[in-house]
Order: sequence, then structure tokens, then C-alpha cells
Amino acid sequence: MNLFLQFYKSLYSPKDIALFRHQGIGKTILYVFFLTLLSVLPTVFYSGSAIINGLNAIDETIDSDLPDFEIAEGQLHTEEEVPVTINKDNFTIIVDSTGAVNPSVLSESGNTIALLKNEVYIHAEGQEQTYPYTLLTSGTTKNDLSDFLASAESLMPIIVPIIAIVIYIFAAGIRFIEISLLAFAGLLIKKALVKKLEYRHLWRMSAYSITLPAIFFAIMSALHTSVQNGAIINWFVSLIILLLSIKEVASHNSK
Repeated sequence: MNLFLQFYKSLYSPKDIALFRHQGIGKTILYVFFLTLLSVLPTVFYSGSAIINGLNAIDETIDSDLPDFEIAEGQLHTEEEVPVTINKDNFTIIVDSTGAVNPSVLSESGNTIALLKNEVYIHAEGQEQTYPYTLLTSGTTKNDLSDFLASAESLMPIIVPIIAIVIYIFAAGIRFIEISLLAFAGLLIKKALVKKLEYRHLWRMSAYSITLPAIFFAIMSALHTSVQNGAIINWFVSLIILLLSIKEVASHNSK
């Protein structure tokens, strides 16, 4: 059975998931990478778009709207006594040399790029990043930042794929940890149901049991819809599917 058919079966059939325990571990690992790719596509797309749009918004705004500033000794310096906030193309741009803006508050906002007292804060499509000014040369000014952004825009065809690869690798690592923990939970379930399954069987079954919640949350991400208690729902659905799959295994046949 090819990966696409396995993917389709895993969405609704615990009986087929139970049968997948017999296949080689290599094919199961390949399936995990395939499922991870499908699940991160919305995040990769929106993150890349947000970064490109954010750079364009700042580049267009920096000369005309942003106050003059200088970064020296790891801190932002301006003549402004209060934070400056500019809304541009679905992005909020903040310049705050006073230290009044707290990054934890910005995490509740939409797409935001903030030049804070000690760091640059970026919140794009639910992803947060901070970069300390110590990464920049002391004495960096607004004109220097404008030149840097122009260079960064030209490198986007390289930067965005690199970001996509990092997101994918990180997501794949999380998937393998999730599957391993789910398989450990499966040991308790199979003991309660008196099924003669080994951990290697449960790991394979767990890899397919996460398919439905993984695709559900990918769709929600694509629709920009947040799910309350998403982690709990993800684990609950995965456990239920694994439970139903274990029940499909005959008590006298584990091989």
C-alpha cells in the first residue's frame, strides 16, 4: 500500500492502522516525514509571506514615517519620549526606546515588528522571534537599517526556503517525540486490553494514529482559526484512534 492510500485509510480506519504494524520501520518513518510536510505547509506559506510583507512594509515606512534612531552599545536610542506605533499593510510597526513596551503584550497582537529598547521583536502568523541588538554593529542608524533591508529583500529567495527547512525539521522532531510518547501510552492500553503487542508495533500504529488530528490542525492553521485547548484535543483524539486500533488486534495474534 502506497503512502497516499495509507494516509487516506489512516483518516478513518483503525482496522487498517492496526494492520500497518506489520510493515517495515523505514516506511513508517517515511510516512511521518510525509505527514509532517503536509501539516507544516500552511505555517511555511504564511510565515514566508508574513516575512516578505513585513520587510516590504518596513522598507516603505522607514524613510518617511519612522523617527531617527541609533543603535549603540546594544540599545536603541531615539529622541521620542513615548513609543511610536505605525500601522502599515496589516503590520504594526513599533519603535520604543523607552522600554515601555513589553514583548509579552505584543504576543497577543497580530503581525508586529517592534524595535524595542534592547532587541528587535517579530510576531508573524503566530510565530515569534527576537534578535538582540548585539548582533548589529554599534552605531547602526535608520539609513543603515534601510540599506540592510534592501539587501535582505534581495536574499528572500534564499532565506525563505531556509526558514521553511528549519520549520520542517523542528516539526518533524516534535512529531517523532509525540509518536514515541503516544506509543508508551499504548503500552498501558494494550496491557489493559490484554493484547500481545510490542512497543515497535505500537510505535508504527501511533505514527498513523496522529494523522487525523495533524490534518485537522493543519486545516485550522490554513484558515487562520485558533483552536482552544488544541494540545489536549490533539492528544485525546490520537489516543482514541490508537485505542480503537489496538482493539482491532486479535488477542492471540501480535506478529
